[in-house]
Amino acid sequence: MANGGVLHVVVFPWLALGHLIPYARLAICLAQKGLKVSFISTPRNLGRIPKIPPHLSSAVNLVGFPLPPVDGLPIAAEASSDVPYNKQQLLKKAFDSLESPLTDLIRDLNPDWIIYDYASHWLPPIAAELRISTVYFSLFTAAFLAFLGPPSELSDGGGSRSTVEDFMKVPEWMPPESNILFRYHEIKKSLDGATGNESGTSDSIRFGVSIEESVAVAVRSSPELEPESFDLLSKLYQKPVIPIGFLPPSTEDAEELSGDIKEWLAKQKPNSVLYVSFGTEAFLSQEDVTELAFGLKKSEIPFLWILRRNSHKNESEMLPARFKEQVGGRGLLHKGWISQVKVLSHNSVGGCLTHCGWNSIIEGLGFGRVMILFPVVNDQGLNARLLEEKKLGIEIERNERDGSFTRDSVSESVRSAMAEGSDTGKRLKQRAMEMKELFGDGDKNERHLDEFVHFLKSKQK
Repeated sequence: MANGGVLHVVVFPWLALGHLIPYARLAICLAQKGLKVSFISTPRNLGRIPKIPPHLSSAVNLVGFPLPPVDGLPIAAEASSDVPYNKQQLLKKAFDSLESPLTDLIRDLNPDWIIYDYASHWLPPIAAELRISTVYFSLFTAAFLAFLGPPSELSDGGGSRSTVEDFMKVPEWMPPESNILFRYHEIKKSLDGATGNESGTSDSIRFGVSIEESVAVAVRSSPELEPESFDLLSKLYQKPVIPIGFLPPSTEDAEELSGDIKEWLAKQKPNSVLYVSFGTEAFLSQEDVTELAFGLKKSEIPFLWILRRNSHKNESEMLPARFKEQVGGRGLLHKGWISQVKVLSHNSVGGCLTHCGWNSIIEGLGFGRVMILFPVVNDQGLNARLLEEKKLGIEIERNERDGSFTRDSVSESVRSAMAEGSDTGKRLKQRAMEMKELFGDGDKNERHLDEFVHFLKSKQK
């Protein structure tokens, strides 16, 4: 520790908002623990992360690196939300081109540790050459990592699994009774999105190398939620697997809701509103939007629906004719970004219809909200299975093959979870409140962070 005895850590996330924000949250938490942090990303993305508290500004150094242009990648695209799903590999190609300038920067910074994301598989060899220790910080559940398997299974490009059907089975290293597996439409979409592989490196190899060449793997989860998966990971990786807790978001620095939303929420009964949001990358088709809209209408449950723009048109343009007038004051539609933390913390909100991104699950359960599950892509299907296994959510029934669903299945799921007097809803609410004690408990999560910091310091003596 050359920095006056203060541990210096470089934090380098993948270019997705769902990664940038929790990595920034970790950087702030580490600074609060007395560490010096250099947070590295592109200039535009540095403007998207939560603001560093003024009293920590000297402890967190934000370092901007321009993203080199790549043919086919939209101008000014610096995050996965800036590009269509089928252009993700081009973004990884641009990301990989940061290898050389980042090497020079790290040599100058000379940190004690580098905490990196799965996409920068080229970073551990650089760190090893510079004699800097590394931690792969996973924003995926332990169950998802366990499903991926040992690094040897991943580093050769997928090992024994190459077809859609292979990912619909419980792998041999997991308990045969496990329900952690993909459905056809979920994994088909993910594999289709990886075709072409313009980056030259598959996600499987990125995960495998990132895990294999790290000193330790830190996971944004807790053994209290998924003890079996943490035990399995320790056996699969043969290195420290450190639960880092859930890094629950702070509501203090979150942007306030607009006046019309606050006014509408204030008029609703406690725990009555369903918050509907599909994150920054899960795009819905015209048919999905139509069936979802009619399902919400039929449910008769108050809802706040966040509408986004997909690669072709605004979701607001995809709504059925006169839908807003038909739902009247019972449904509120909002276009664009909103402070999800502020919505979920409002006492009128009782549930969340979610794409099952791990960030949204953490925020929803952190406030004790009932979860209605609609996984779309990537790890979301496995997250839904985990919540079902733990009796923490109800999934909207869909066609296993193509992922289609009906307005009736939406209405039935929403009413089961949210309607007054529903036995299913009561059980889900009880479980959600139990999880609030785990996901949102500051002391429990602080203990995990303290153990992580202790690990970092102990390896530098």
